[in-house]
Amino acid sequence: MSAQALVLKQRTEILHALCSSGSAEHLERVLDILLAQGELTWEDYQNIQIPGRALYSNARQLLDLVYTKGVDTCELFLTALEQVLPEVQGAGFSFSGCSSNQKANEETQSTSTQSLLTQRPSIVCKLQGCIDGTLEALVKSGHFTSADCDEVRLPIHTPTQQARRLLDHVRSKGNSAATVVLEYIQEKQETGSLLSQEKGTPPKEFLKYQKKLSSSVSAQSCFLSTYGGTSQMSLDDIYTEGQLELAHNCADDCGPLGLEDVIGTAGTVNEEADTVLISGEAGSGKSTLLQRLHLLWARGAALQDFVLLFPFSCRHLNSEQRELSVEELLFQHCCWPDREQGEIFQFILDNPHLILFTFDGLDELKQSFSDEYRICCPSERAPVHILLFNLIQGSLMKGVRKVITSRPEAVGPGLTKHLRKKVLLQGFSPFGIECFVRKHHCDAAVAAKVLESLQANTALLGLCHSPVLCWIVSQCHKELLGCGEGSPQTITDVYLMILQHFLQHQSPPKTTMRLGWLQGHLQTVLHLGQLAFEGIASTCYIFSGADLETCGVTEKDNCMGFLIQSNDMSSTHSKQYEFLHLTMQCFFAALYIVLASNANRSVIAKLFDLQDMRGTGLGSACFRACLPSTDQQGQVFKEEATAAETPNLQITATFVSGLLSQRHRSLWLHCCSGAMLEKKIRQVARCLSKGMQKHFKSIPQPVQGEKKSMHAMPGFVWLIKCIYEMQESSIAKEAMSKLEVDHLKLTYCNIGPVECTALAFVLQHLRNPVGLQLDNNSVGDVGVEQLLPCMHICNSLYLRNNNITDEGIRKLIAKGIQCDNFQKIALFNNNLTDACTQHFSHLLKTKQDFLSLRLGNNNITAEGAKQLAEGLKVNPSLKYLGLWGNKIGDAGAEALASALESSKSLLWLSLVDNGVGTAGARALANIIRNSTSLEELWLTENCITRAGVECLIQALEHNTHMKSIWLRNNDLSSEEVNEMTQREPRLIV
Repeated sequence: MSAQALVLKQRTEILHALCSSGSAEHLERVLDILLAQGELTWEDYQNIQIPGRALYSNARQLLDLVYTKGVDTCELFLTALEQVLPEVQGAGFSFSGCSSNQKANEETQSTSTQSLLTQRPSIVCKLQGCIDGTLEALVKSGHFTSADCDEVRLPIHTPTQQARRLLDHVRSKGNSAATVVLEYIQEKQETGSLLSQEKGTPPKEFLKYQKKLSSSVSAQSCFLSTYGGTSQMSLDDIYTEGQLELAHNCADDCGPLGLEDVIGTAGTVNEEADTVLISGEAGSGKSTLLQRLHLLWARGAALQDFVLLFPFSCRHLNSEQRELSVEELLFQHCCWPDREQGEIFQFILDNPHLILFTFDGLDELKQSFSDEYRICCPSERAPVHILLFNLIQGSLMKGVRKVITSRPEAVGPGLTKHLRKKVLLQGFSPFGIECFVRKHHCDAAVAAKVLESLQANTALLGLCHSPVLCWIVSQCHKELLGCGEGSPQTITDVYLMILQHFLQHQSPPKTTMRLGWLQGHLQTVLHLGQLAFEGIASTCYIFSGADLETCGVTEKDNCMGFLIQSNDMSSTHSKQYEFLHLTMQCFFAALYIVLASNANRSVIAKLFDLQDMRGTGLGSACFRACLPSTDQQGQVFKEEATAAETPNLQITATFVSGLLSQRHRSLWLHCCSGAMLEKKIRQVARCLSKGMQKHFKSIPQPVQGEKKSMHAMPGFVWLIKCIYEMQESSIAKEAMSKLEVDHLKLTYCNIGPVECTALAFVLQHLRNPVGLQLDNNSVGDVGVEQLLPCMHICNSLYLRNNNITDEGIRKLIAKGIQCDNFQKIALFNNNLTDACTQHFSHLLKTKQDFLSLRLGNNNITAEGAKQLAEGLKVNPSLKYLGLWGNKIGDAGAEALASALESSKSLLWLSLVDNGVGTAGARALANIIRNSTSLEELWLTENCITRAGVECLIQALEHNTHMKSIWLRNNDLSSEEVNEMTQREPRLIV
């Protein structure tokens, strides 16, 4: 069979061999050889290598051209193919009967330009290690400008592609430029500084791959990849650090965390595990943080203990239907090696401690985490989610460090046991908000006005702790500054503001004025809404052009800015799209539910019951490409719960509640039927009421003698937020009228300023006072301010470990003094200093019925203790005073003792770990001697000596009702401990 017939017969196999890797390297090396042999003209080469055209299209163009040139060219093409891909002989190809008549490359090379062409394959290899030097020589000789150099150095190109691009530019500059290149290469060969061209040893090929990978990672990371996609925001210009904390159950206390601390040793709870989790709510900045880490690694500015970093998006992995091995996962979804793929992968296997994998958006996978299916062999093929789960738990690639990001809801006990540590991303601090706004606005005057507006609207300021909401507010500064009294209060308000901003900026003012800003773009909203809704229903976040077409999304709709082109480097197919941010997709899905006249009546009920949204009858033809085949769908959905489904349905339901609030109903008047709207409003109200009742029924009956307590389930806070978004006081009143508890516990519930605003809106309608426990959340000073409207129903407030400062306390106490029911507060482990004690002193002086003040593990010194003492002197009611883990020393203990020695109410006093010595113990002995109420005194972890303990023993001789004094870990010998406990059994030493 002739070579020409072989090219035609095995066309499909040849195309696969050239293109299946996703890299253009194989095709380009074949082109190099054919150019060098003169079988392709320069015009042929340019017609094949059209920038921006799909790889398969370029390969087909080459095969067509080779075939038309005849038998000889086909023979040389097949020989080149074998040279570039020697494995083709064992992969089903049959070149028998095809003679190899490769032309000798010894023709007279009359010019340097011809030499570059005929020697192109070897020159490409030689240039890889000295691109920068060659460019410098061309600039010095006057042949290249800085713009030419920038085009060659584009980070999206591999080193070999940069070499080819350089040669292509040199050809256009003439013979003298080609001479400069040849002379430079000759000079480097003579000095021995070029990379050896023998079949590369693993380290050399590895270094080339490392450079290619870092270039690829840099190209992906240099611009903000999420909501910045419409305006190409440089990550360097806009990146603002969020608040990073170790998980609350971590024993380490290392203060604020930096970016590299995410991978570092601080907070490690399982030395055997390899996986670090970054947990944060939607919009808290997880993807951007990971992107920043990627960029710093690629630049050599961070994480330099890792020689390779492989970034993955779980959103993109969702669309991978093939079974892959780990090697295929790494190289096909991140970066394909130009050569020696096997040796590079072997280096990865041999040096796992030098490798870092990152997986962004674990909660967006279609499948929930499971460790049921175990695989240990990196060459074994499996579905991508099975590979990922085995990588996370360490069955695969043990020793490789993995970083995953996820919303908290998707992280269950099954995953937690495989974690090395957990880091919490809490969004922006108040300083971070200010920093981001100033970075976003080049005009300092505009930034100052935006910040002033935020300070005047604390509800909006609370929303801006979420980076995505802060971006929206900054983006819509004109709308914000022009809204006066109608400043946004809810998350829905903010998203409606960005909707108005985008729509009005894409249409002539006259059109908007005539029809109303929403009515004039109703079809666009419905088209995008259907796309978003069907994506949420099928756990699909990336859309093809066909998906857009099915939902009626036009080019004009696409250009509005709500959709961005998906950045998936593994894709060799047509363009794919995603919404600016996942929350934006949820918002458009909610718009569709509210505005679509053909919406199934069961949609809202299913949405608020968090049921499966498939089968709601809305455009079921869409997204078939994203889902398993039709005959498998039912079984897959039945067997596999979706990690992303519940939180995204919750966000969508929250937006539906907000869109149906009274304040926005006028917006929909000309967009949908009023009767239909009223039905949906009533339906949402019923769903919220039913949901709250379900929670109330789960409250257990109290044990006899104890208060009735409710520990909120995960969905409770979400329902509270829905009620707040709806801004319906009547719903809040009805819900709270049926809640009869003495204590409401919301610990570890991811309560931030936004949630505090919603809680206050609803809880203020409680009939009876409650104890409100918000320990181990992210309330902060802004959250404290948002809680003030419900302070009157709080008889006790627990805010341990919430990043609260003196400023938050100032506002809290100013309100608390006015509230008759307020009697107890606990603020362990915050950021309080001596400055807060003047406010607590004022509280104690003013509220003569205050019972408990606990300020442990803060930064209060002797000066603060003296300030507190001023209030304690005149307060007749305080029963519990906790100051453990501060720094009051002897002077502070003496001041407190002086103020409390005549107290008739104090039952419990803790000064653990405060640097109290003998002098302090001597002063405290006066309280014991004189008090008729004190039962427990805690003085562990101090520096009290025998002399101080002797004073305490003597005081106990005059006090028969005192139960115990705790003195463990003081300056006492074991002999002294034994002796003193025998003398006084109430000493716990």
